[in-house]
Amino acid sequence: MSNNVFNTIERSGLYLTVFLTGASVMVIELLGTRMIAPFYGASLYVWSSLISVTMMALAIGYFIGGHWADRAKRAGLSLIIALAAVLTLLIPWLTRPVLLATDPLGLRLGALASALVLFFPSLTMLGMVGPFAIKLATSRLDGVGSSVGSIYAVSTLGSVAGTLFLGFYLFPLLGSREIFIGTGVFLLLLSVLIAIFEQKRLAMNSAIVSSVFLLVVGLGLLPKIVDAGHLPQGGDKFKILSERESLYGWVRVIDQPARNLRMLTSDASMIGAAGISDGGNRLSYQDIVGLIPALRPGMKRALIVGLGAGKMVEVLHDRYNIETDTLEIDPAVAAAASRYFGFNPAGKNIIGDARYEIRHLKGPYDLIIHDCFTGGSEPSHLLTVETLQQLKGLLSERGILAVNFVSFAEGQDNLALPAVAKTVDRVFPHQSLFISEPGKDFNDFIFLASEEPIDFESKSLFADQIDWLRERKFQVDKTRGVLLTDNLNPLEHLQVKKSEHYRSVLVDWFGADLLVR
Repeated sequence: MSNNVFNTIERSGLYLTVFLTGASVMVIELLGTRMIAPFYGASLYVWSSLISVTMMALAIGYFIGGHWADRAKRAGLSLIIALAAVLTLLIPWLTRPVLLATDPLGLRLGALASALVLFFPSLTMLGMVGPFAIKLATSRLDGVGSSVGSIYAVSTLGSVAGTLFLGFYLFPLLGSREIFIGTGVFLLLLSVLIAIFEQKRLAMNSAIVSSVFLLVVGLGLLPKIVDAGHLPQGGDKFKILSERESLYGWVRVIDQPARNLRMLTSDASMIGAAGISDGGNRLSYQDIVGLIPALRPGMKRALIVGLGAGKMVEVLHDRYNIETDTLEIDPAVAAAASRYFGFNPAGKNIIGDARYEIRHLKGPYDLIIHDCFTGGSEPSHLLTVETLQQLKGLLSERGILAVNFVSFAEGQDNLALPAVAKTVDRVFPHQSLFISEPGKDFNDFIFLASEEPIDFESKSLFADQIDWLRERKFQVDKTRGVLLTDNLNPLEHLQVKKSEHYRSVLVDWFGADLLVR
């Protein structure tokens, strides 16, 4: 084989290596959010932490890799990739203890510290691949620019391919832990192949020895890594009936016999609840929502944005014979609601993103229930002037919009509730606010908005129902709030305290282990 042909094969192999390691970088970064999100929520803070850690790791990897490449006499690429592989395999093994250790740091600092400890080492090693590849690809000074440009172009293309492959194909089929393990094993095998090349081409006998050693170490870790993924079942305190990882979170159905309570959770959020013995609704704010059709008799058609356990569909159908369409982004939530909570669609059961699907729905609806609650990150884009205007366009002339919002009732520093109130006020001329459990600071707040005033002493209500509603009327100073728009929406920042408090409630109930995957 001529030198030109061999050099072409060698360069192609080098580009392939850079392509594959570039893909691995994005796989680790994107999967990082799924490892941290069940504990800290899929918030902007988690994404910011992962992106920042990735950029820092790559920058330091480039710097150290460049110096190492100049001193390594064209060898060491296999060792770097092997170390990256072992460090990647350690991620699912270390996730639980690291998250538990960073819990006292709070939402923002805890997410950043977790990302640093878990993902910084492996990403740094992968960042070192580029300088080594440039060293190997550069034979003359006048070819440096072309080599550098080609290496980083191929690496970036690998990152694009890794992102698309993970998001469009791999992630819907496999869990995060399995993908991490597969990525680590793949990098180990790649390091061995490169070590064989380094031994034959560069006469580096130590390369194959170190790579095989790290291969054995990595494979030896696999049983412990698999065992680390087994969740505690809680003994007599709680029982996990179902667990499924979707594109949007870890969806679980949990029974707590002592409270006669069955819960539907997504990551660190309880999004539905019912009695184990009778299947009855156990979320008190839905008792308020269940009275809305009596305020405007004659409602025929409703839309629920955010399915939860689907109990409101049952209430609207059985009590008022209302045909209800449901819109839920997560198919795992819809499946769990059907199997474990008796959800039976009374209209269209739509699975998709709310902002997209709302644009394609055809009204009019007499009632729209906006219930996209999450205990972790806030679905800020669903609580803007633009979203509310879209929902208003789907309402009938006398239709009512009900928005469920979780926040704190008291405190001058709580600006989230006034912000939502001000935003609803911008779109609807009439709104009323109710609190789910009077006397408690942390609560569900239900906004009722309409084009016409709502008669809360309707003849369709019993006297005790009118009194019950009157006790739950709540006032908020809308002037203290900021208007939430697609352009400016600080709601997630305003709800940090809520996210931290809600997570602490679940930890008190189940223990922190349940929120770690």
